[in-house]
Amino acid sequence: MTFAEVVAAIGGKMVVLTETADRKVRHVVGSDLMSDVLLVDEDDMMLLTSLASDQVLRTAQIVGATGVVIVNDKPVPDSMADVARELGLSLATSNLSKYEGCVAVYKALNGITT
Repeated sequence: MTFAEVVAAIGGKMVVLTETADRKVRHVVGSDLMSDVLLVDEDDMMLLTSLASDQVLRTAQIVGATGVVIVNDKPVPDSMADVARELGLSLATSNLSKYEGCVAVYKALNGITT
Protein backbone atom coordinates (compact mmCIF):
# COMPACT_ATOMS: atom_id res chain seq x y z
CA MET A 1 0.00 0.00 0.00
CA THR A 2 1.07 3.57 -0.55
CA PHE A 3 1.21 6.18 2.20
CA ALA A 4 -1.94 7.84 0.80
CA GLU A 5 -3.78 4.49 0.78
CA VAL A 6 -2.75 3.77 4.36
CA VAL A 7 -3.93 7.22 5.49
CA ALA A 8 -7.29 6.62 3.78
CA ALA A 9 -7.56 3.12 5.30
CA ILE A 10 -7.14 4.46 8.84
CA GLY A 11 -9.58 7.32 8.25
CA GLY A 12 -6.89 10.00 8.30
CA LYS A 13 -6.85 13.37 6.57
CA MET A 14 -4.03 14.57 4.36
CA VAL A 15 -2.66 17.98 5.38
CA VAL A 16 0.25 18.14 2.93
CA LEU A 17 0.23 15.90 -0.13
CA THR A 18 3.55 15.39 -1.91
CA GLU A 19 4.99 12.75 -4.22
CA THR A 20 5.97 10.71 -1.14
CA ALA A 21 2.27 9.87 -0.75
CA ASP A 22 2.71 7.45 -3.65
CA ARG A 23 5.61 5.59 -2.02
CA LYS A 24 5.04 2.10 -0.63
CA VAL A 25 4.71 1.54 3.11
CA ARG A 26 5.82 -1.76 4.64
CA HIS A 27 6.57 -0.69 8.21
CA VAL A 28 5.11 1.70 10.76
CA VAL A 29 6.95 3.34 13.63
CA GLY A 30 4.85 4.79 16.44
CA SER A 31 6.88 7.05 18.71
CA ASP A 32 7.03 10.48 20.31
CA LEU A 33 10.75 10.11 21.02
CA MET A 34 12.60 11.19 17.91
CA SER A 35 15.81 9.69 19.33
CA ASP A 36 14.09 6.28 19.15
CA VAL A 37 12.95 6.93 15.58
CA LEU A 38 16.55 7.67 14.59
CA LEU A 39 17.49 4.13 15.63
CA VAL A 40 15.02 2.49 13.22
CA ASP A 41 16.67 0.90 10.21
CA GLU A 42 13.74 -0.02 7.97
CA ASP A 43 12.98 0.94 4.40
CA ASP A 44 9.48 1.97 3.32
CA MET A 45 8.40 3.11 6.77
CA MET A 46 5.92 5.70 7.95
CA LEU A 47 5.87 7.53 11.26
CA LEU A 48 2.91 7.86 13.63
CA THR A 49 3.35 10.32 16.47
CA SER A 50 1.38 12.63 18.72
CA LEU A 51 4.22 15.15 18.63
CA ALA A 52 3.13 18.04 16.39
CA SER A 53 6.54 19.64 15.92
CA ASP A 54 8.72 20.65 12.99
CA GLN A 55 11.45 18.40 14.40
CA VAL A 56 9.29 15.34 13.66
CA LEU A 57 9.49 16.11 9.94
CA ARG A 58 13.22 16.71 10.04
CA THR A 59 13.66 13.35 11.78
CA ALA A 60 11.34 11.66 9.25
CA GLN A 61 13.46 13.02 6.42
CA ILE A 62 16.68 11.73 8.02
CA VAL A 63 15.31 8.17 8.35
CA GLY A 64 13.70 8.24 4.89
CA ALA A 65 10.10 7.92 6.07
CA THR A 66 7.38 7.93 3.42
CA GLY A 67 5.28 10.31 5.51
CA VAL A 68 4.09 11.34 8.95
CA VAL A 69 0.69 10.94 10.63
CA ILE A 70 -0.06 13.11 13.66
CA VAL A 71 -2.45 11.13 15.89
CA ASN A 72 -4.83 12.02 18.74
CA ASP A 73 -6.52 14.61 16.51
CA LYS A 74 -3.85 17.15 17.40
CA PRO A 75 -3.87 20.34 15.35
CA VAL A 76 -0.98 20.74 12.93
CA PRO A 77 0.75 24.12 13.27
CA ASP A 78 1.10 26.12 10.06
CA SER A 79 4.87 26.05 10.51
CA MET A 80 4.80 22.25 10.47
CA ALA A 81 2.83 22.17 7.22
CA ASP A 82 5.31 24.66 5.75
CA VAL A 83 8.27 22.47 6.75
CA ALA A 84 6.54 19.40 5.26
CA ARG A 85 6.18 21.23 1.94
CA GLU A 86 9.78 22.46 2.13
CA LEU A 87 11.09 18.93 2.76
CA GLY A 88 8.71 17.30 0.27
CA LEU A 89 7.15 15.04 2.92
CA SER A 90 3.49 14.06 3.07
CA LEU A 91 1.76 14.92 6.33
CA ALA A 92 -1.57 13.65 7.63
CA THR A 93 -3.66 13.67 10.80
CA SER A 94 -5.80 11.05 12.48
CA ASN A 95 -8.23 11.06 15.39
CA LEU A 96 -6.96 7.62 16.47
CA SER A 97 -4.60 7.18 19.41
CA LYS A 98 -1.04 6.16 18.61
CA TYR A 99 -1.78 2.57 19.64
CA GLU A 100 -5.04 2.42 17.63
CA GLY A 101 -3.26 4.00 14.67
CA CYS A 102 -0.47 1.42 14.72
CA VAL A 103 -3.01 -1.41 14.93
CA ALA A 104 -5.05 0.10 12.07
CA VAL A 105 -1.94 0.46 9.88
CA TYR A 106 -0.90 -3.13 10.66
CA LYS A 107 -4.36 -4.37 9.67
CA ALA A 108 -4.37 -2.29 6.49
CA LEU A 109 -0.91 -3.48 5.45
CA ASN A 110 -1.80 -7.12 6.12
CA GLY A 111 -5.31 -7.13 4.62
CA ILE A 112 -7.03 -7.82 7.95
CA THR A 113 -10.63 -6.59 7.90
CA THR A 114 -11.86 -7.46 11.39
